[in-house]
Amino acid sequence: MNQIELYLKQGIQEAISKSFACEVLIDEIIIEIPKDTSHGDYATNVAMRLTKQLKKNPRDIAMAIVEAIDKEKANIQTCEIAGPGFINFKMKSASLANILTYVLEAQDRYGYNDSGKGIKINVEYVSANPTGDLHLGHARGAAWGDSVTRLLHASGYEVCREFYVNDAGNQITNLAHSLIARYHQVFNIEKALPEDGYHGKDVINIAYEMAELYGDRYVNDASEETFQFFKKEGIRLELEKLKRDLDYFRVAFDIWSSEQDLHDQGKVEDALNRLRDLGQTYEKEGAIWFKSTEYGDDKDRVLKKSDGSYTYFVPDIAYHITKFERGYEKLINLWGADHHGYIPRMKAALQALGQPKDLLEVDIIQMVRLVEDGKEVKMSKRTGNAVTIRELCDEVGVDAVRYFFVQRALDTHLDFDLSLARKQSNDNPVYYAQYAHARICSILRQNTIQKEVETYDLLTHEKEISLLKYINEFSNVVADAARTRAPHKICHYIQKLAQHFHSFYNACKVIDQEQEDLSAQRIALLKATKITLKNALYLIGVHAVEKM
Repeated sequence: MNQIELYLKQGIQEAISKSFACEVLIDEIIIEIPKDTSHGDYATNVAMRLTKQLKKNPRDIAMAIVEAIDKEKANIQTCEIAGPGFINFKMKSASLANILTYVLEAQDRYGYNDSGKGIKINVEYVSANPTGDLHLGHARGAAWGDSVTRLLHASGYEVCREFYVNDAGNQITNLAHSLIARYHQVFNIEKALPEDGYHGKDVINIAYEMAELYGDRYVNDASEETFQFFKKEGIRLELEKLKRDLDYFRVAFDIWSSEQDLHDQGKVEDALNRLRDLGQTYEKEGAIWFKSTEYGDDKDRVLKKSDGSYTYFVPDIAYHITKFERGYEKLINLWGADHHGYIPRMKAALQALGQPKDLLEVDIIQMVRLVEDGKEVKMSKRTGNAVTIRELCDEVGVDAVRYFFVQRALDTHLDFDLSLARKQSNDNPVYYAQYAHARICSILRQNTIQKEVETYDLLTHEKEISLLKYINEFSNVVADAARTRAPHKICHYIQKLAQHFHSFYNACKVIDQEQEDLSAQRIALLKATKITLKNALYLIGVHAVEKM
């Protein structure tokens, strides 16, 4: 909560207490910026919200609040009642302008807040199988997950970014067989790929890499030891490539968890035993089942098949056990749309293990469609396969990809418009935002006024006030976007901030040698705008460029 809003809410809270001997929590008092600025700088509907509790007419409640509020303490110039009981506030100009002092002191920390109160959150995202390149679905999840964790960190949560590596099971076996076949083909030895093998160019590239590293020493070696070696090397090299691509995409992780490690450490078997000991399983037709319907799932789930093998559900349960055992108070997973039906069973498993119903929350990533000139683009122009993260970033730039993938809510389908992403015009939201930042940098480079600023009493133009108020909203927007895990709210804020800046710049002359005091204050306003815009862009992984 910003300082202006805090003082205003405290003033309203004290006035209510004084007038009605009624206690209202600060968070229950809603403050908004009126669409029509002639009504005031801020408004509240608190009188109408108290009508039922106080059994009084909302205008009478509003009148009592207006009469009781300490205007001096709350930095209020005037307050008026409107309509059925709205209270509009005109703030003292100094209280609005003082935000500049705060922003200029905070610099890169402006927008940071403590709304998360140190809550420990684990966010798992991307978690792609190490069997191929990262594609558009992965890109959207990576951009969104990374932005969410930046927002959580900025809002005072203790956040851990985690990638779950599915390095066990049939897909990894097929990777090893595919790699062995491609390795032989490097030496012109014909060897067929398995039926469910991986035909991608990345496996061919890894085969050449292994041939360069180890020569032909494994060409005539069909031992189990060699097979395990190719499996291990295949995973290692695929992960290295995946990490390089994510690093290029400005996405990093704190922890890389391995499914195979869960098996090797006996944690998969332990998970099954824990559910069995809690009476949450039963045997039927030679298989072991989980009573997931008792926790809202549409049917019970098999944990161990009649042939003695585990279903993929069991290592997932084991993995989530490691998460809550590490002390996280909230688990957030980003899963693809095809995993929607998997959510109830995972939540059921955690409840059966004694965890709160709301410990795990899953955000579903809806599909991405690549569009160019109104037509869908399904295949890569270079490889003939699905378009990868790296190829898309090479085509339109990392900034555009990061911005476009978080500007729409995650639960909506996304059309990624290649033509728009390439545009060097205000139609392109990334260009529009970066141009605003570059334009401010250009103005500041041209500035020759170095006058010391002690107060900001000359910033009274309506465009200056609008820009100040919107800069002041930034911390609230960050806190709300973190709480709701909605980085697209930051994109909306960036666009409106750029609009407020352009509107101010078109109406107000910034550098005026004949009005040095006013110019110095307007330069400070530009610096605060620049800081805010840069910090907002950082939260979604986009660079604030200084020249265009």
